[in-house]
Parts: sequence; C-alpha cells; structure tokens
Amino acid sequence: MSASDTRSDHATGDVASTYANKWKAFGAIGISFFTMVMSMSMVFVALESIADDFNVTLRAVSWVVIAQALTISAFMMPMGRLADIIGRKRVHMIGLIFFAGGAVFTALAPVFGLLIFARVVMAIGNSMSQSVGTAMVISVFPPEERGKAIGSQTTAVAIGGAVGPVVAGVMLQFFDWEALFWMLVPPIALAFFASYFILDENIVSERKTGERPAFDWVGAFLSGAAIIAGVILINNPLAESWGSPIMLGGTALVVVLFGTFIFWELRSSAPMLQLRMFGNAVFSMAVLTRFLGFLGTTAVRFLMPIYLISLRGLEEIEAGLILLLSSLGMAIAAQSAGRLSDRFGERPFGVAGFLILVATGVGFVLTTETTPFWVVTVVLFVNGLAMGLWNVPNNSIIMGAVPRSSFGVVGAFTNLTRNVGNVTGQAVAAAVVVGIMTARGFDIPLSDIDEVAGAGTAFIDGWKAAFILVTVFSGVGLILSFLTKPKPVEQN
Repeated sequence: MSASDTRSDHATGDVASTYANKWKAFGAIGISFFTMVMSMSMVFVALESIADDFNVTLRAVSWVVIAQALTISAFMMPMGRLADIIGRKRVHMIGLIFFAGGAVFTALAPVFGLLIFARVVMAIGNSMSQSVGTAMVISVFPPEERGKAIGSQTTAVAIGGAVGPVVAGVMLQFFDWEALFWMLVPPIALAFFASYFILDENIVSERKTGERPAFDWVGAFLSGAAIIAGVILINNPLAESWGSPIMLGGTALVVVLFGTFIFWELRSSAPMLQLRMFGNAVFSMAVLTRFLGFLGTTAVRFLMPIYLISLRGLEEIEAGLILLLSSLGMAIAAQSAGRLSDRFGERPFGVAGFLILVATGVGFVLTTETTPFWVVTVVLFVNGLAMGLWNVPNNSIIMGAVPRSSFGVVGAFTNLTRNVGNVTGQAVAAAVVVGIMTARGFDIPLSDIDEVAGAGTAFIDGWKAAFILVTVFSGVGLILSFLTKPKPVEQN
C-alpha cells in the first residue's frame, strides 16, 4: 500500500470517527452559538442601567449595540475567508479568546469610551466564531445530514436569542449590569476547551494538500468599508432627510465602494468572495430569498414590543414572555425542518415556510388595538414556526450550491445576508410607521402612544402599512423559493 493510500485511509477513519461523535463536536460549537447570541439579545435590557452608570444619554448608549452590529457586519466575511485559508478551528478559538477578553474588559471599563472599545473587541470575537460556525457544524455531520446540522445550529441560535432578555431581566434584579458580562466567561471558557479537545482542524476545515491561497486584504477592506457605510446609511442615526447632502453623499460612497469591491474581486487571483458563484442561479436565488425573508420577519421583532408595551400597556416582563413564543416556534420548526429536508428535499419546506409567513403577515395586517391577546400570541408563535421552517432549508440550499472549500466564507456570507436583511427591515418598518405618524401630527415619544388621543390609531395605520409591505416581501420570497430547484444532497 502506498503512502498516499495510507493517508487516505487515515483521513477516512478520522471522518468516520468525527461523524460518530458529531453531537459532541456540535456541543462544543453550539455552546458558543448559544452564548454569543444570548449576549446580543440580553444587552438591550441593560442599556438603561449602563446609561445611568456612565451618565450618558440613551442616544449615546445605543452605540453599545450599534458598534457591535457594525463590527460584526464588517468582519464577518473577511474572517470566513481567513478561516478557509488558515483553519476554521483556529479562527474559532481565537474568536472565543477575543470575545471573553472583550466581555471582561466591558465589565471593568472605567469610562464609556473604553466600554465601546471593549464591545468592539467582543464583536470581533463574535464575528470570528459566527463566520466559521455554519461551516464547522456541517463538516462534523455526514453530507446527507446537512439539514439536521443547520437545523440544530438554528435551534441553538433561537434558544440563545430567546433566553437572553429573560436571563438579563432576572440578573438585573439582584446584580449590577457588569454581572451580565462576567456571566459570559464560564460558558465561553467551556466552549474553548471543548473545541480544543474535541474538534479536529483537518475535519472542520476539510483541508486538502496544496498551497494556501493568499488573503485578499484589499477585498477585505473594501467589503468592510462598504458594509459599514451601508449599514450606517440604512440606520440613518442622525435622522437626516433622504434628500440631504449627507444622505446623498453617503449613498454615492456606498455605490463607489461596492463597485470598486466588485471590480477588484473579479480581477483578483485569490478573491475574498468568489463573485462568479452568483452565476449559479440556485445560489443567487436562494441568497435573494434569504435577504427578503429576514427583511420581512425583522419587522415583527421591531414593531411587536412597541405594540405590546406602548400601545397595549403590558409590562416589559409580560411582553417578553409573549415575544418568547416567536423564538420557541423558530426553535421547534428549525429542528424539524432540518431533519425532514434531509429526507424529502429542502424545497417543499422552504415553500411551506414562506406560505405560512405570508399568512401571518396578513394576520398582523388585520391586528388592531383591541385584538385579543390570545390571537396575537398564536399568530406570533406561528410566525416563529414559519421562520424556522424556511430558514434552515434555505441555508442548506445555499451551502449545497458551492464547493466545500468555500464553506467558511459562504457560511459567513449567509450570516451577513441575515444581518443586512434585519437592519434593512428594521429601517423600512421604522420609516413607514414614523412617516405615517408624523404626517398625522404625532411626532411623540413611544411611551405617549396610548395616552395621546388619536396617536394609537395613527400607529396602527403605520403598523398595517408596514406589514402590507412585509407581506409583499414574503410573497416575493415565496415565489423565489418555489422557483429555486436545489441539486440533490450528495451522499456519503
């Protein structure tokens, strides 16, 4: 037997062993998924305490969240590409160190400026682990169980997002806000040591012999700058009119940066993102479907708390428990859709998910100030089911349409698509509701919606217009998911 045959047999044995221990490997990765997503959702609850502690305004403290979102969006894709070159386990573990270090630094920050810097460090670590998470999870499951792998990942993410606000609310009843960040260190340390001892770099990175490609520094800079500029433009933090010189100049800058990025990538010998993948109709349509899906569903997460608290007068904890149903529905459907799509194909579940999404969109359009709470909770739960039902097969279709060697950067790209879809959806929903309320003469704080005569009606009119738009987005996603015909999953 030749040396190459021996290496091949050894590699085959390593893969078989990894598949046999797939749930151990997933556990090592899943702990970090859960903890990082939990940290992102729980910080919203702590913003008021942080603002009081540092004596800053709520507008200023919002940068605790904005700095994180911008950093994750900018670093996600470059880190995915870097992981494809130097190893996904390595990038993941370095990311855990950055995240834990940033959490400690955040808890110890003596001034607000250093707090923001610490949040950026945390976000860099978050982006490193998020960028490789999907690729690593898929690599430790057999190819024919890709849906199960992505479904399990999505379930961990959904549970982390759901319990974050609940954990933060309970902790803040007994401890200062710094305790939230100290609390993150033990599970991240567990994830670090579990990853070190359980994950095999050769397996999770699917390494092959050959020369490593160069890292595309220019492409990384251009993509990061374009994404940061685009996210800031969409969020419009200065509340500028869209016809103002600042907004027009920002739009021109984003167009130039993205245009330059495309020009560079198409001519690079080792591009960060292989743009020719978009010539694959299945890949392109699935990515667009994903963007539209998140563009629509984020409106629910943005507007529903305002509806429950500001309009219907619920306490925050009551609203939180109702909102928990959406994440619960997503977690249940994600696990089921992943396993079933492995058996019956992704397309039927993607179509079903968007069909239900359209139905719940109509349900939200019909919601009024007097809709019974049990009806609202049912629609919210079913909307979460729809989210899990389409999200997992869509992600599986995207990953199945590209070479396994590109899983790192493409996995990061799918997460980036989700982030940009969420940011855009939130901005669109806010613009529609605020625009209608302002046109009616109700440019008022959210807390006054249920107190000022006519404000509630204006909010509901804006709500209806926003969800009509959401339903249209979901309808287009439904058409695209029906037209997308993925290739069969490769068998092991």
